[in-house]
Amino acid sequence: MFPWNYGFHWGAASYIFLGAFYTVLAVVATTVIFAVFRSRRALAAHETEEIRWHSDFHDLPARDRVCRHVFTGEFKSRECPHAFDCRLCETHAKLIAAHPPQQSDETEEEIFGMSFPVDCLYHRGHAWARPEADGTVTVGLDELGSRLVGAPDAVDLPQPGAIVHANGTAFHIHKREADVRVLSPVDGEVVETGAPGRGWYLKVKPINGQMDMRHLLCGTEIKPWLMREMERLQLALSAEGAAPTLADGGVPVADIAQSYPEADWDAVCGEMFLEP
Repeated sequence: MFPWNYGFHWGAASYIFLGAFYTVLAVVATTVIFAVFRSRRALAAHETEEIRWHSDFHDLPARDRVCRHVFTGEFKSRECPHAFDCRLCETHAKLIAAHPPQQSDETEEEIFGMSFPVDCLYHRGHAWARPEADGTVTVGLDELGSRLVGAPDAVDLPQPGAIVHANGTAFHIHKREADVRVLSPVDGEVVETGAPGRGWYLKVKPINGQMDMRHLLCGTEIKPWLMREMERLQLALSAEGAAPTLADGGVPVADIAQSYPEADWDAVCGEMFLEP
């Protein structure tokens, strides 16, 4: 059917075939070129982390995509329409304006025997962010996240000067077979790195002006969120065939991973750190 084939003859059928063939070829080539162009543009604009997070978010179980206002009883059920980026949500802005989160008079809140300082704001992926007097923001793991990984086998931190994006990768923690991707609670430039022994992992400064941290949990939202997280952890352990014995006297053990040597810890951490 092609001109270079032996026995080819021009005719109505050959014109139709060649027209259709080259049309399909042109469409495929255009699609590939456009996809490459979009990928390069996304890389240049640092959009890859955002694209990855939105894909991961929609792969999460429905129970894990619940709106933060379900925790405080303002909705009986509601899925977050903005992949946990409340900065984009008009409903969140209206509810916060009508009912600002109440702050505790205490310097920290103890929940299930775990400390959650009230001067920190909390990401749904178990990182916290604390604004500092010099304009930077310190980033670390909340206590449930710390107890999930216990003493890490290794930690991969970004270099100073690297840019992190809210809901994008902040750093990686390795524990047993698990490679835990910890999501960044904020946008900004890394200016210093810490370590597990220092109680924090990153110091980040805003790229332009102040950081917008309206998407992070605070105040009276923390306790009901953590109660839900404990339920999620029980389900994750049960799914791995581990009989949940998380607590001694109601307090989670210090190294949860060590207490479940037979569990697939990569799957458990994937569930809890929002990486399906």
